[in-house]
Amino acid sequence: MSRRIDLNSDLGESFGPWNMGDDAAMLSIVSSANIACGGHASDPETMYQTLRLAHENGVRVGAHPGYNDREGFGRRIIPMLPVEIGRMVAAQIGALQAMSAMAGTKVRYVKPHGALGNLAAADRDVANAIIAAVQKIDPQLSILAISGMQLEQAARVAGMQVYSEVFADRGYLSNGQLVPRGQEGAMIHDPCEAAERLLAFLETGLMPVIDGDPIKLDAQSICVHGDSPDAVAMAHAIRERLTAAGILISGFAQE
Repeated sequence: MSRRIDLNSDLGESFGPWNMGDDAAMLSIVSSANIACGGHASDPETMYQTLRLAHENGVRVGAHPGYNDREGFGRRIIPMLPVEIGRMVAAQIGALQAMSAMAGTKVRYVKPHGALGNLAAADRDVANAIIAAVQKIDPQLSILAISGMQLEQAARVAGMQVYSEVFADRGYLSNGQLVPRGQEGAMIHDPCEAAERLLAFLETGLMPVIDGDPIKLDAQSICVHGDSPDAVAMAHAIRERLTAAGILISGFAQE
């Protein structure tokens, strides 16, 4: 069993007076925060305040770019050419880097959000466009990617530092992709069930799927979605169970 793992969450997803999730509580639990960059959610003040909270809690921060689709929360594919996706991602990372400088912290990695993340996991052209954009902005940025998928592979080919993640609260298909939201088995709501599945995964490297035998995955990080109603309870239970099993919760990104 791995004795060290990162625990990350998608945060900073509020917008103006509209509040999403309990970032303060989550930032007291996780070791890395994927912060929305103004595409699927967030605005300059939300970015700044989330970055400050992360800094105060000693939590490493990464950019969480997504489709410019607040109405759909970035969970709908917007038809775009790969090069257009690359430029969109670059603009959002730049926005978070600017707010990071204001907040006295530093963006360490990039993790695409929602539909964009799922597309980058399946489409090598999109994955390559995102990797090219990230490298032009800052070659020191790392990539946090769904384990075993195209974005992870493209980043490794490009010589980037890559960290693979598995999801605490999402179901898997036998091809390594996540079960689409709205489909049976897409979400895991029981914190105890999620924690037990993760402990078994860390012991064996095998992840259960809804359509076949467990699949082999590698992971240096575990994601708990910050927008779920039970997100704080889920993250707390997972941290508590993993810590009790002797597993250190620690951020992965470079200092």
